[in-house]
Amino acid sequence: MDLKNITMDDLKEKFAAFDRKTLIKFGIGFGAIILFLIIYYAILNPMVKERKAKFEDKTLKLQEIQQFENDIVSIKAKIKKLEPIVAKNSTLFHSKEEVEGLYDSLSRYSSAYGLVISKIAKKKPVPILKPGIAKQAEELLQANQISYYKIPVDYEIKGNFLSYIKFKRAVSKSKKMLNFDKEMINVIQNDKNGAVIASGELTIVGLPNEFF
Repeated sequence: MDLKNITMDDLKEKFAAFDRKTLIKFGIGFGAIILFLIIYYAILNPMVKERKAKFEDKTLKLQEIQQFENDIVSIKAKIKKLEPIVAKNSTLFHSKEEVEGLYDSLSRYSSAYGLVISKIAKKKPVPILKPGIAKQAEELLQANQISYYKIPVDYEIKGNFLSYIKFKRAVSKSKKMLNFDKEMINVIQNDKNGAVIASGELTIVGLPNEFF
């Protein structure tokens, strides 16, 4: 184009064309930015948030698993420490199931010596407090304040006197703790076999976790 012969109309046309191109480029660029923002907030951002949430959840679960494993190790150590105590107590103290089966247990002993049990009546367990614990109403007690429970049992047994003595000796040698606290022996008159009726109270003991 010959600049010497250019007219004002030519300049206006050039500027008009330049402005349109600039606007088109600007529009395309602006539209691309808007499109990117729409894609980001509508698609990419939710995906990023979802993956972040999954990662945080996975991290939290891994931490919980690690804590759980640590707890297991700690519990195993405590169990190992308590095993000798539990073993000792299991040979001395009666479980609730064993107390319920006391009649059958004593019946086996009595039958071995030709005796007949005519009465077995369990009374309410009596809590024996640990040293330093003040005596208080039973409903106010907590399990960790009780050493063990003393369970009184009324009994009545009929049979030969010597057999009864042997029965008591055999029961006292059993692994479980059992004491004859009260005893009254009545001789049956005119009985050629030396029969007696022995009655009284024996006590057994149980752990707090069984009777609290």
